[in-house]
Amino acid sequence: MSKGLETPTDGRRGVFGRRRRSQMGAQDRSLFTRVAESTARFMGTSKFILWMTVFVGVWIAANLVLTRSLGDNPWDPYPFILLNLMFSTQASYAAPLIMFAQNRQDDRDRVIAEQDRQQAARTLADTEYLTREIAALRLAVSELATRDFVRSEIRDLLDELEQRTADSPEEPDDTFADADSAQR
Repeated sequence: MSKGLETPTDGRRGVFGRRRRSQMGAQDRSLFTRVAESTARFMGTSKFILWMTVFVGVWIAANLVLTRSLGDNPWDPYPFILLNLMFSTQASYAAPLIMFAQNRQDDRDRVIAEQDRQQAARTLADTEYLTREIAALRLAVSELATRDFVRSEIRDLLDELEQRTADSPEEPDDTFADADSAQR
């Protein structure tokens, strides 16, 4: 059976049987992570470009001045091979550090995106619940008798009662009297 992504990370190993980066503890990565991120952050600033420009300018000026003043013994003559070697070395270290910092930022962005998705799902569920509750309240309110409706019904009943009393003769109602005498 292959150990793919469905296998928990505790059982999986990286290339050459080493632990994967995600399995390392916080202490294993903290110093290197801080150095890589601060280096990448510094290399992405205008301050780094300014200092690098000053360094290259001083290097070239010093070599040209020494060539003219000392004759033919500058430490890095015109094609500036040593300067190119230093640039290559710096680039060979900078590229992996920048890539590492970008990977860490991608991990952070992925966690933030997942938290945003979870928050959006909770918000959507809350909104749907509130929408259902408002719809239920609208239905309940539409079935309630309004004050004007109750008044008109009472007026209609009062008019009907007045009409019945006006139509009937003024005889006393013996229904209640018979019920009282039957109870005694």
